[in-house]
Amino acid sequence: MTTNDLTQAAAAAKYGRPARQRMGRDDLVMRGTMGLLGLFLLVAIVLPLYAMLSKSFETFTYRFDTIEFQVSGGEGMPWGKTMNALALGTELDVITPESMVTSNGGRFQATEFFPDFSFRAPTLYRMRNVGEGGGGFMVAGGPVYHADWVEMDGNAFRRAQIRPTESHGIDNYLTYVNTPSLFFSVYNSLFIALTTTFIVIILAFFYAYALTRTCMPFKGVFRIIALIPILAPSLLPAISLVYLFGNQGIMKGLLMGESIYGPIGVVIGSAFWTFPHALMILVTALSISDARLYEAAEALRTPKLRTFLTVTLPGAKYGLISATFVIFTLVITDFGVPKVIGGQFNVLATDIYKQVIGQQNFQMGAVVSVVLLLPAVIAFAVDRIVQRKQVALLSARAVPLVPKPHSRIDKAAAVYCGAIGVVIVGVLGMAFWASLIKFWPYNMSLSLANYDFDVMDGGGWEAYGNSIRMALYTAIFGTAIIFSGAYLVEKGRGFGFGRGLIQLLAILPMAVPGMVLGLAYIFFFNHPDNPLNFIYGSMAILVLVTITHFYTVSHLTAATALKQMDPEFEAVSASLKTPFYRTFAKVTVPVCLPAILDVSIYLFVNAMTTVSAVVFLYATDTTLASVAVLNMDDAGDIAPAAAMAMMIVYTSAGIRLLHALMTKGLHRRSQAWRMR
Repeated sequence: MTTNDLTQAAAAAKYGRPARQRMGRDDLVMRGTMGLLGLFLLVAIVLPLYAMLSKSFETFTYRFDTIEFQVSGGEGMPWGKTMNALALGTELDVITPESMVTSNGGRFQATEFFPDFSFRAPTLYRMRNVGEGGGGFMVAGGPVYHADWVEMDGNAFRRAQIRPTESHGIDNYLTYVNTPSLFFSVYNSLFIALTTTFIVIILAFFYAYALTRTCMPFKGVFRIIALIPILAPSLLPAISLVYLFGNQGIMKGLLMGESIYGPIGVVIGSAFWTFPHALMILVTALSISDARLYEAAEALRTPKLRTFLTVTLPGAKYGLISATFVIFTLVITDFGVPKVIGGQFNVLATDIYKQVIGQQNFQMGAVVSVVLLLPAVIAFAVDRIVQRKQVALLSARAVPLVPKPHSRIDKAAAVYCGAIGVVIVGVLGMAFWASLIKFWPYNMSLSLANYDFDVMDGGGWEAYGNSIRMALYTAIFGTAIIFSGAYLVEKGRGFGFGRGLIQLLAILPMAVPGMVLGLAYIFFFNHPDNPLNFIYGSMAILVLVTITHFYTVSHLTAATALKQMDPEFEAVSASLKTPFYRTFAKVTVPVCLPAILDVSIYLFVNAMTTVSAVVFLYATDTTLASVAVLNMDDAGDIAPAAAMAMMIVYTSAGIRLLHALMTKGLHRRSQAWRMR
């Protein structure tokens, strides 16, 4: 504190006013940067979600009672009686209760009220809008709201349309609840999510136990194999299952007459791609244990099973709970697996796609998105509450647990991990083999013809190039934004309310499914009054939605690395009057470089594999590889779809390998200070 600051504090104390330290340049710059970050998160997540929620309450109702017609036999002939559109339509059975409401803002053709209408006849028509609050009608592309008669010949009347009246209410939600085919998808989604979560948690727990608590051989190999599904889009296991158990699959007999197109296929495909996510959490949970507890149990001659139930499981309970909610959220919000192999088994994610892409019913798509958002938010909230109750399992006196060799247990663990490894490699190998088959199952010779994407319906090699560009932009800009934001939250001085708000906004994207976020971006960025409308349909909006979708995990990774740095770095810099941004560039970034690289590779791989967040936002010139896989599958080009999915795997694996090599070299140079 300077002499001037001390003088101000003394004066404030003398006159009874609270002392306030004057903000310096660093404080002003930091708060301004926080404001920009808060604005970014507001535009990227809060406003789009608000726009989607508003859209779900938006309804359109036809006010046929305000529209009237008159008909004349021709030029100079008298006009007939005045006819009310509602009465006329009801009499002709043109108007039904279902046709009174439209959820997509469509138009109703005026010619529907005249069964023997012909635009070549000399008949003349005229319309008027007599009531307030009516939507009016359109003639020659222009809306008419006034009450004067509008006269037109048959050719003009052919193009006349009645407009609906926009209103807001819960009608869309009532329609959703009263539509069994839509509402039943809630049950299907919960069934798939709960079943898959139960299976994955059990399989992943014992796999993690084998990696951390046994001395089985080839642990490194088994760990690498188990993480392979992270490199592939969720569409890939579904495509492989079609080749394995589909109508022409090589192993369809194993299903004993059951179809893979439905809940069986969705559960198997979902379990494949979510398995590594559960495994990483459980490996971390089981790696932290106090050997003294097991020594005490052994000294008391406690049976192995009882030790497992009373020591191992309670020690890993927080990891189990966290993994359970993560897998549940991933499965219930996934779009790729049920889209490819779900058949007629509808879930919430595919319902959104069908409402938006199939029926152009954006309001009902918003309703389904809100319904899908609820279980994801609840699961996320419960997980956060449980994590707050987590206590440290290792004290300063704890002894790290080192597994002891046990011949039978080690062999059983190796067999168990080997069996799961065979399944993982088999699913991936099936996709690889199918991508090389010339014409399944009639010509099984190998060929690279399926990799000629430019002759396929889907997007061609340009889509693959777009994915590379989008992933690079996401990794570069996303890492810069996310790490800088985490730095401001963790190392910022003062402005506690603003930092807390940014932390809340940074955590929010984890609870928002990708499809919900993508649909919200349509409503927000495609609005003509939005000044950011120009990015809609461009590569920029794909990068923005991907950064936002994967923001939370990256933010938590960066924040964890920053918390490990002693606050004295910033204190010393401030005392030496060194600008905070110089400390950030010269000290913070080099120290946290491993975490920064982890964030960048996480963003790159997820940008390559994601489909749910971008499926609504791509344009013809920004089609991505993951979307091309979906389009090829829809067009019946399943083998090329497998080939494109494998290209994503090759790229993700190559980047992972490059990242490992770079990290090793950079870590040796930038982390030399850790060596003593």
